[in-house]
Amino acid sequence: MRRLKALLIKEFLQMRRDRLTLIMMLGLPVIQLVLFGFAINTDVKHLPTIVFDQSLQQDSRDLLSSLEASGYFDIKYLAKSYQEVNSAVDAGKAKVGIVISPDFSENLKHGRQAAVQVIVDATDSMAASSAISAAQLIGQLKSQDILLQQIRGFSGHPTEKPYDIRIRPWYNPDFISAFYMVPGIMGVMLTMTMVMITSMAIVRERERGTLEQLIVTPMKNWELMLGKIIPYSLVGYVQVTVALLAGVLIFDLPIRGSLALLYALTALFILASLALGLLISTVTKNQMQAMQLSFFVFLPSVLLSGFMFPREAMPMVFNLLGNLLPLTFYLQILRGIILKGVGLSVLWPQIAALVIFIIITLTISIKKFQKKVA
Repeated sequence: MRRLKALLIKEFLQMRRDRLTLIMMLGLPVIQLVLFGFAINTDVKHLPTIVFDQSLQQDSRDLLSSLEASGYFDIKYLAKSYQEVNSAVDAGKAKVGIVISPDFSENLKHGRQAAVQVIVDATDSMAASSAISAAQLIGQLKSQDILLQQIRGFSGHPTEKPYDIRIRPWYNPDFISAFYMVPGIMGVMLTMTMVMITSMAIVRERERGTLEQLIVTPMKNWELMLGKIIPYSLVGYVQVTVALLAGVLIFDLPIRGSLALLYALTALFILASLALGLLISTVTKNQMQAMQLSFFVFLPSVLLSGFMFPREAMPMVFNLLGNLLPLTFYLQILRGIILKGVGLSVLWPQIAALVIFIIITLTISIKKFQKKVA
């Protein structure tokens, strides 16, 4: 027992000396539990919505008020043409587009069906299902109200259902889950490989004592970092190519946009992930710490980026936290090119966000690395 007691004391002392590892072991699970308990919500509400109301009568305003009051649709944009609705949905600014015909109110007054077109961005099947269900339910409830009024008002037969809600799911009309998941898995796979492996690269050199040998060579710091980054970049491209081939050959994944643009923008994401990995490697002392910190970055990337759960369902704080992750923007790029077929004119905000992330992260990494070398 005395030997065991001495060993336990030694282990606790060792844990106390390695404070970063101790903090990560005790603090990170609690932080993740709290974060994800609040952030993950499968009941998707507050979908950004664009409306093209050609009727501009009280009936159309009542319908829009009912849709907004449901909590599922946030009317953020008012379009003046059908093309504006298309552009907003293509760019991802709006997840739902509602188009009301000019004769909407006239048809209701004469007992005819009044058509309402609901365009849904089906690249995210969970959000699209919520929008479709909510729109159909509200259409049925409004129709029931009008039919009841007609039955009470006169003895004739009620007309057909007054509200004709026509759903148009775009980009993935059959809701094939593989179309949604395969681009997401590509991004997650790259994140896992690039961040974790790179974060351990410099730490491993330091632990083995080979980092000092590299430093005393004429090689400059940026050359050393590039030397660490370039081989993993090539590995990332091989992963993307294999994933795309598997998606097309096995799951019939459609690639509607430019493949060259996809590969070009993948370079930005790979660089962003490698820069993040390098930053982790400069703030950790050993491979265990590097792996734990990488895992801490990896989990939010999976849960807050929109890979599994729609970002529209997250509270504002967690939605903003997701904007700090490069995977959030890369998933929008992947799904935009592969499923929507959009180009640079639509994806420039995501590109700008990745470039800013790379500049900031690489600058911090190089400065911290220089301090360690000094």
